Amino acid sequence: GNPYTWWVGKANEKHYYWGGSGPGIQKCACGIERNCTDPKYYCNCDADYKQWRKDTGMLSYKEHLPVSQVVVGDVDRPGSEAKVSVGPVRCQGDRNYWNAASFVTSSSYLHFSTFQGETSADISFYFKTSASDGVFLENLGNTDFIKLELKSAVEVSFSFDVGNGPVEIVVRSPNHLNDDQWHRVNAERNVKQASLQVDQLPVEIRKAPTEGHTRLELYSQLYVGAAGGQRGFLGCIRSLRMNGVTLDLEERAKVTPGVKPGCSGHCTSYGMYCANGGKCVEKYNGYSCDCSRTAYDGPFCIKDVGAFFEEGMWLRYNFHSPGTSMKDLVSRTLLSSSDAEITVPDLNLNKEELSFSFSTTKSPCVLLYISSYTPDFMAVLVKPSGNLQIRYSLGGTKEPYNIDVDHRNMANGQPHTVNVTRNGRDIMLQLDHYPPTSYSLPAASDIQFNSPKALFLGKVIEIGKIDQDIYKYNTPGFTGCLSRVQFNQIAPLKAALRPTNASSQVHIQGELVESNCGASPLTIPPMSAATDPWHLDSVSLLSPPESFHSLFTASADFPYNGQAIGDGVNRNSAIIGGVIAVVIFTILCTLVFLIRYMFRHKGTYHTNEAKGAESAESADAAIMNNDPNFTETIDESKKEWLI
Repeated sequence: GNPYTWWVGKANEKHYYWGGSGPGIQKCACGIERNCTDPKYYCNCDADYKQWRKDTGMLSYKEHLPVSQVVVGDVDRPGSEAKVSVGPVRCQGDRNYWNAASFVTSSSYLHFSTFQGETSADISFYFKTSASDGVFLENLGNTDFIKLELKSAVEVSFSFDVGNGPVEIVVRSPNHLNDDQWHRVNAERNVKQASLQVDQLPVEIRKAPTEGHTRLELYSQLYVGAAGGQRGFLGCIRSLRMNGVTLDLEERAKVTPGVKPGCSGHCTSYGMYCANGGKCVEKYNGYSCDCSRTAYDGPFCIKDVGAFFEEGMWLRYNFHSPGTSMKDLVSRTLLSSSDAEITVPDLNLNKEELSFSFSTTKSPCVLLYISSYTPDFMAVLVKPSGNLQIRYSLGGTKEPYNIDVDHRNMANGQPHTVNVTRNGRDIMLQLDHYPPTSYSLPAASDIQFNSPKALFLGKVIEIGKIDQDIYKYNTPGFTGCLSRVQFNQIAPLKAALRPTNASSQVHIQGELVESNCGASPLTIPPMSAATDPWHLDSVSLLSPPESFHSLFTASADFPYNGQAIGDGVNRNSAIIGGVIAVVIFTILCTLVFLIRYMFRHKGTYHTNEAKGAESAESADAAIMNNDPNFTETIDESKKEWLI
C-alpha cells in the first residue's frame, strides 16, 4: 500500500526502502531476511506493538544519497510514536578513482611522458565542465597524432592518424555535457578497430582499413589540457587511465601554474563571502553567489532590495497559481516540499521564517499580512502608539495570539529590522540588535498555518472577513520604506523589482519605486560576535521532523547584514582618527611653545664644524676624518668601556 513514511535523497526524490534493503524494494532489512517481529509485515516498526521495535541498516546506494529529509506519518494517534536517527555520510573508495585536477584557464595544461600506444590504446577518464568546448588530451608525432576533445556542448570527438590519414569518431549526446556533472569517456584503438563511448550512450565504432599503417608513432609529450595553441579544457578531469596506468594528475598539478589539484573548487575557500543565505556557485576561474533564494542582490548577496510605499499603495504575492504544484513553490524548509502530487492549498505550515526591515513615521499601519484559504493568518502591525505587534491566528482559540513590543516607538523614522521564527508552538522574535525573545502559542492553539494563500505588503486587499484591528489599521495604509522582505525562501519585493520566475505571482497597486531607505545603517551599534545570537559559525541541521534525533550536522551561516557590520567598522575608524587628530594638535601646540621660548632673544651663533662635514655620513665621521688622532690605531688600554 501507500507508505506513511519515506526519506528524500538527491534530486529531491522520495524513497520507500530502508537500511539493509535496496531501491525499489519497499522493505526493511528484516523483510529481506524474513525475520520481522510480525511476519505479516516487512518492517519491525509496522508491528504496532506496545514495546519499542527498531529497524536499522546502511543506505549504500550512492546515487540516492545523501539523505536530506525524513518524513514520518501515522504518529498522530495515541500510543503511536517514532524516533529516527540519521547517521553521517561516509565515503570510501580507490584514491586513483578520485585523482583529479582542475583547469582554471584555457591555456593551462599538464604534460607527461610520451604515450606508448603503438598498436593499442585504451583511454578512459571522467570530466565535468560548464564550458562548451576544449581539448582533453593530445599527443603528437611527425604526422601521427591522437586527440580527445569536447567539440561542442553535446559532442565528444576521438581522432587519430597512424599514417593512413586522419580518422575521427564523434559521439553526440541528446543532453548537454557541459552541465557541471561528471561524464565518463572511454576511447579504444587497436589494429582492427577504434571505438568511443560517452556515459551509457551507444558505442561508436570505426573499422580499421585492411591495408596500410597500423602503428601509432608519437614523439612529443602527452598534453592533458591545452596544446598547440588550441583552446584548452576548462573544468575537472579525474581518474585518467591510459593503457591501465592511472596518471597522477594531482601531483603534477601542484607544480603547474593554472592547474589546481583536486576538484574542491573555490567555494571551499571563499563560499563564506556569499552572505545572507546566498549559495556559492563554482566556476573554473572563480565563483559567483546565487542570491535567487534570498531577499538580497549584488555579487555577494549583501545589497538590500527595498522600495518606498506611498499612502494607499500595496503589493500582493500569491503563493501559487492555479494548478501549480507545491514542489515548485514551497520553501525547501517545509516538510512536504518534495511531494509534487499535492497542490498548494492543501499545504499546512508547521514553521515559518520571516525577516524584513522598515522605516515609517506614521501609525497605525499594516506592515505585512499573510492570508490563507482558511481563517488562519499572520500579521505584523504598527499600533497607534507606534509599538510593534506580531499577530498569529492559527485556530483553536477565540482571539488571535498577540506579541506586543512596547519598549520603544517604531514609527520614529529610523530603520528597524524584524526577524520572526516559528517552529511549532515556539516563536522567536528579534528586533534590531536587541537579544531575541522567546514566546509560545497558547496550549489550545493549533500549531499549523493551514493553506497559506497570499502575502500583502503595505495594505491588505483580501476578499472575505478579516480581523477588526487589521481592518482599522488598514486605512489609509503604510507610508514608508520596506526592505529585504523574506518569508521562508520567498522574497516578494525582489520578485517585483527583479525579473524572476515568481514575478508573475506579484500584483502591485500604485508605482513601486526601488529604494534602500528602509535599510539604512542602524543607529544602535552592532553587538559583538560573542553576544550577538545571529552571528554563529556553525549550527546543527536536523532533518525536517526536528523532534527526531539526528546525527547529521553541517556548517551553516545565519543571514546577517553585512552593511551594518561595515558601518560599525567605519565608526571605529572615526574614533581612531579623532584621537590621532587630538594628539597631532597637542604636539603642534607644544612645538610652538618651545620655539617661542628658544627665540625670546634675537642673536646669531657660529659653529666650528669639522672640514668635510658636508660629505661625511655623520658628525662623528666628520670629526674622525679631520682629527689625526683618530687615524691612529687605538690601544686596547685606552678604550673606554660602559658597564
